[in-house]
Amino acid sequence: MPIEFDKKELVKYPFLKEAHSLVSQKAYSLTNLLELESGKRLAQKARDRIKAALNADYVFDNVTGASGEIPEHEILSYAIARMIVSCMNERPVIDKLCRYESERAAYFLQREEPEKKEYIARSLGINLRSGEMKVNEYVELVRDLHDSKWQLVNRDVNAGNVAVSRDEAEELLKERIRSMLHSQLPLPVPEEIKEKFKPLSEEVSAVYKERVMEQFGEVDEGAFPPCMKAIISSVTDGTNIPHTARFSLTAFMHTIGMDISGIVGVFTRAPDFNVDMTMYQVDHISGGGGTEYTPPQCVTMKTYGLCCQDAICKSKKIQHPLSYYKYKKKVTGNNAAGASSKSASAPQSESPSAHPKSDRIGARIDAKERERAAKRTDN
Repeated sequence: MPIEFDKKELVKYPFLKEAHSLVSQKAYSLTNLLELESGKRLAQKARDRIKAALNADYVFDNVTGASGEIPEHEILSYAIARMIVSCMNERPVIDKLCRYESERAAYFLQREEPEKKEYIARSLGINLRSGEMKVNEYVELVRDLHDSKWQLVNRDVNAGNVAVSRDEAEELLKERIRSMLHSQLPLPVPEEIKEKFKPLSEEVSAVYKERVMEQFGEVDEGAFPPCMKAIISSVTDGTNIPHTARFSLTAFMHTIGMDISGIVGVFTRAPDFNVDMTMYQVDHISGGGGTEYTPPQCVTMKTYGLCCQDAICKSKKIQHPLSYYKYKKKVTGNNAAGASSKSASAPQSESPSAHPKSDRIGARIDAKERERAAKRTDN
């Protein structure tokens, strides 16, 4: 017996082909729709959907549509949200929307009828009943999952298949949804539509920056933990640093709100600096590869041989570089005024922009960012 979803059910899973077909049947013209009051409300609903994705805590209890809402419009708000983030060229916002949508779908799948849950999983290439997955498919799916339980060396493998429990298969279904959505973005958006979405995309961008500011404030190099200062100092001195140091510093600077060009600028004095390679690495760590990485905790930094403790680390028993940064900014009162004190606070890590090399290649970095953004849009 074929599985059928009614319109309200498709609101829960707007990425399904059935949801796409439902909206396509109405033959909406987006340009014309956005001129109508109903279309403007849809765009605002899409904006609110993205804002919800930027929150630290998700609430899904009331997201299936209020009484009287048209299911097609609910699904359209999902489609429009994807278009808005595609206009922004801010990879972290795309990452967060994809994660939000996958968590949202997983929330409803937990409460879904077994037959419909299994149908959705099958439509995405996952068999919830088989208890196994082909090695190549498994490795591809878990590449952005960092819990050690997903590492292939920790799995039972037999005859080219990886053993997967039912609960694990459902976790992997959520990851499949996230990775699928991420692979589809950014969408190619016509300039005419971009212009119509510009006020909303700017509003969302401002909210995203506000969220980062609420968590970390203005970037203040003077509040960097000693491990990060030491890495910057090594780069400034022209020392080749290991990949673990590059990764840790890049993830740290990205998480506290530095943009890609600013992060790349930090590495311009490295003896092996290469614009293309550095842009690629920074973009990947910052979320361009599908996962937005965070810096390692202190115990991992010790394993890397990168831990440098000071009095704050010891007295406050700091366990994560971000915890140090938040504490230092709090006690020095630099949450809102970090930019003005950056250089004076960190004499050992001279601002990268002060070095002539950064000025000479700044235009090249900007050009590379534009080129990479154009390629993502073309794809």
